[in-house]
Amino acid sequence: MSVPLAPLALARAFLFVPADRPERHARALATGAGGVIVDLEDAVAPERKVAAREALAASFAKLPEIDRQRLLVRINAAGTPWHEDDCVQAGALVAQGLIAGVVLPKAERAAHLSRIAEAIGPKGVLVPLIESAEGLSAVEELAAGPQVLRLAFGNLDFQADLGLACDGDEAELVPVRLALLLASRRTGLPAPIDGVTPDWRDASRLAADTARARRGGFGAKLCIHPDQVAPVHAALGPSADEVAWARRVIDAVRAAGGGVVSLDGRMVDAPVVRLAERLLALEHP
Repeated sequence: MSVPLAPLALARAFLFVPADRPERHARALATGAGGVIVDLEDAVAPERKVAAREALAASFAKLPEIDRQRLLVRINAAGTPWHEDDCVQAGALVAQGLIAGVVLPKAERAAHLSRIAEAIGPKGVLVPLIESAEGLSAVEELAAGPQVLRLAFGNLDFQADLGLACDGDEAELVPVRLALLLASRRTGLPAPIDGVTPDWRDASRLAADTARARRGGFGAKLCIHPDQVAPVHAALGPSADEVAWARRVIDAVRAAGGGVVSLDGRMVDAPVVRLAERLLALEHP
């Protein structure tokens, strides 16, 4: 595990965009998404993957440097015909400062993360996407892998892997999400990234899914359409009341010169201060 890149560690919305649609890359960044995932996997047909990969450097070179810090590339999974070349290309992109790192789909082996980390070098970060029973069984090892930024949950692929037929509330996946949260906490990672809401036109479903993510301790959500970015970003951020409370906590601790103080009849100790600091950090990610 390495020190996370701040923009992506605090990002609330991660927007997928097809790798073979370079005209959409800048537009995806312009949505205000904290992270943009340029997808070489599901979004690109097999016969187009090589050309899409080879065109990434030219597309990213046109983007401002500050925007590149929000870029991740989802490579093809280990064991596919494109994986090794994807890793090599991702390493070159990181070395040139064109992307921040890599999303690994169907992450199941810590050894795979180690090989990708070696390929992209110490400046790159990794986001393992947990999408299978094998991935869930290895989640602690994956969270502790080299250069891992955050864990992400592939809720739809996970259901398919296990033969689940979840309703909209995905109640069957509560223990799975909790496992990702616990693994993140135990390894000191930022809050994990929840999965997608597949019908981007269903605003009420998106709101319910995002509220569930926040209740469950997730700090971000994968998005498949630009219209999902702003609602997710707002829903996963701190409310005005939470920000005001956090500022009062920090002000009270500073006024007391550190140590334990009392605020509104509640003891303010180190865990409360950490919560206040996290809320303030999330105010303007």
